[in-house]
Amino acid sequence: MAGSTDFKRVLLKISGEVLMGDGDFGLDPKMVSRIAEDIAEVRKTGIELSLVVGGGNIFRGVSVAAQGMERTSADYMGMLATVMNALALQSALEALDVPTRVLSAIPMSTVCEPYIHRRAAHHLEKGRVVIFAAGTGNPYFTTDTAAALRASEMGCDCLMKGTKVDGVYSADPETDPDAVRYESLTHFDVLQRDLKVMDAAAVTLCRENDIPILVFSIQNAGEVNRVIHGDGQFTIVRGES
Repeated sequence: MAGSTDFKRVLLKISGEVLMGDGDFGLDPKMVSRIAEDIAEVRKTGIELSLVVGGGNIFRGVSVAAQGMERTSADYMGMLATVMNALALQSALEALDVPTRVLSAIPMSTVCEPYIHRRAAHHLEKGRVVIFAAGTGNPYFTTDTAAALRASEMGCDCLMKGTKVDGVYSADPETDPDAVRYESLTHFDVLQRDLKVMDAAAVTLCRENDIPILVFSIQNAGEVNRVIHGDGQFTIVRGES
């Protein structure tokens, strides 16, 4: 899918699993550095860029809660995992001389700044990459919902979701060889068909604020910049009109 875009401010959501690289757990420094290089490339084009990163490579609250841990505690542990990932990305970006700030929804002033809307907007206006950590700061909400919330608060032109697949499919392409890939969908399509793009709360929030969602594979080097400028391989989810 190709075309031109006029995005000025973008939020990139990265799943924690992507940061594992070929590993089964934790962080792959090479993958973290490569993603940082992609982000640095986008920043050079003048686009104001913010990020939300998941924590599934370190701790997944929902699955642990399903095994008996109290859900609220499990979710808070997952939020702390996202802070670890955010700090890793910040370090990799600063190694490339990209000014970066981590803002956490759970205050922890020793390692990062607290999330304050005006402060985040100021950092973006100054050309800094902002990484939003600790989800929404509340249990029972995913980092997808946190991404949609921050994109709405920051007035972003789009929300990009970097995953391991190159778009949205009718089923999991890794397990279903007959899965159909979509070029374009509406937010309502995603909700009605229960497609696994983002959770329903995140999609609804983007729908209500008219924020398109671009789903693409972040596994390919340089794909962030290609997609953000309308090239590359991706599925776009947007409003009905």
